[in-house]
Amino acid sequence: MFRLIKWLFYLAILAFIALVGYAYLGPFFGADFTPPVNEIRQDIILETG
Repeated sequence: MFRLIKWLFYLAILAFIALVGYAYLGPFFGADFTPPVNEIRQDIILETG
């Protein structure tokens, strides 16, 4: 049982390192993480009194 937990721990650390590496190296390989920037305007009608 301890051997399984140890391998899962190693796998979790490896997955974390892979995720951080992809976040930093992704733009060099064509991954674009920037959100789309669009201006959104909406009329708001305030009812007074």
